[in-house]
Amino acid sequence: MHKDLYLRSVFFKPLNMKENKNLPLILNAVLAIGLAILYILHFTQKGGGAAAVSSNVANAKLSKDGVKFPIVYVNSDSLLLNYEFYKKTKKDLDGKQANLEGDLTSRAKQLENEIQNFQKNANSMTVQNAKNTEQQLMQKQQDLVQYREIVGRQYLDEERRMNDKLLDNIAKYMKKYGRENGHIFVLGYSRGGGILYADSTLDVTAQVLKGLNDEYKANPEVIKEEKKEDKKEEVKK
Repeated sequence: MHKDLYLRSVFFKPLNMKENKNLPLILNAVLAIGLAILYILHFTQKGGGAAAVSSNVANAKLSKDGVKFPIVYVNSDSLLLNYEFYKKTKKDLDGKQANLEGDLTSRAKQLENEIQNFQKNANSMTVQNAKNTEQQLMQKQQDLVQYREIVGRQYLDEERRMNDKLLDNIAKYMKKYGRENGHIFVLGYSRGGGILYADSTLDVTAQVLKGLNDEYKANPEVIKEEKKEDKKEEVKK
């Protein structure tokens, strides 16, 4: 008999997706830099050079005192927190994360119970039965680790796709908004970001947010389409 027979249980580590709390900060930085680049490219690629920029400045909307503002900004933090697409996506991802962690915790607990039961009964088993059971439990442990890695990658892939879609939505709308309102730059402002000061008269967050949410409300199926693509990817894997 294997008197000292012992099989270590799985020390389950939940998927640490909560680390993405810094996502808004990352997106804010990308927004501030990305939008500036978009506008530089937009006006230089037209071939008009300085003339195109000057023309756009001339078309810029006026402030209350009649001063033209070719450069405006949005509060990136407020934009994300109040953008319906972002809120819906975050809610869906948080729910999926909670389900995954619950599922993995349950699987790990079940395996741990099997291991403990085996340890209690090992002395009453034949050497061969004990050996077979030990091998089965080790295989289950390996399967659980592999399963955790697979679902973790799938979640992160989905999160990445949603982040890309979020950035695409914002960038496309900002390009449209800038053209329609005669702005050369639409910058992203956030506390602790690269812009240290911005006059509130240049803040167009409310207008941009309304436009983004109106577009989303007019086409809410975009998330459902993303989910369908996610399921296709999971099937392939």
